[in-house]
Amino acid sequence: MKSIAALQAVVTAVPFDGEPSDAELDAIEVESPLILAEVALLDAQIMTIDRIPTELDARRIRRARRRVLAARRDLANRTAAESGTTVSGGAA
Repeated sequence: MKSIAALQAVVTAVPFDGEPSDAELDAIEVESPLILAEVALLDAQIMTIDRIPTELDARRIRRARRRVLAARRDLANRTAAESGTTVSGGAA
């Protein structure tokens, strides 16, 4: 049986230090409003797993979904603005 340890240097040419790079941290910071909105939606959905959702639960989930959609829209618009492209489909 061959050992893979001898080939490890070829596979992992750059040592992994376990820390995110500055670019990865910047990307996380840009996406953090969307991440937080998705977590809030997940929390609202988890609360209704073991019971029938009440009207208040339904409103909470709808609001959380709207926040996720708004955060996705803002992120897409920000990304498009930074790359210099235009997004079609808007009203004149």
